[in-house]
Amino acid sequence: MKNFFNFLKSRTFLIQLGLALLAVIILVFLALNWLKGATNHGEFVTVPNLSKLSVMEMRKAIEDAELRYEVIDSANYDPSYPRFSIIDQTPSAGNKVKENRKIYITVNPSGYKKVTVPKIIQVTERNASSMLKAVGLDVQRITYIDQIGKDMVYYIKYKGKYVKPGDKLPKTSKIELICGNGTIPNSARIKADSE
Repeated sequence: MKNFFNFLKSRTFLIQLGLALLAVIILVFLALNWLKGATNHGEFVTVPNLSKLSVMEMRKAIEDAELRYEVIDSANYDPSYPRFSIIDQTPSAGNKVKENRKIYITVNPSGYKKVTVPKIIQVTERNASSMLKAVGLDVQRITYIDQIGKDMVYYIKYKGKYVKPGDKLPKTSKIELICGNGTIPNSARIKADSE
């Protein structure tokens, strides 16, 4: 036991201990520097502003910034942005991110999605307007014709053409309702008089 303590106090042991500590310090220093370089520690890229860029322009901006992208969805059509342009991105423009980071993109579709015209024939104009508004269609005009059902919807028009319930129209389309004015049509009067 005395020999062991004498060895711990010996010059040979202290030199070996010093060399071992120096080797550990050098290895830790090298490992930290390697990790710093491998992970680009402290090196950031500024996320470019992609708003209103076309998909091709967005790709170039992403590649120039050495980033990656993924289109996550096409949103509902926004008329304030060009068709097929970028309307949203995550992370947002100006953020600092690591090189090769993925940017999530939302693209403006080519137009409004289509909605189904609800069953509004033989429904009052007031109820028909509510039903149309609920699916995203707007009543632009109401035209009255001689029909006994006052304010009852008889026909639907879109851009001057007749449409029927179940047809598909772009959301926010402006349509015309053709409703009865509460009078008996002349043809029905003539038929009634002849009987």
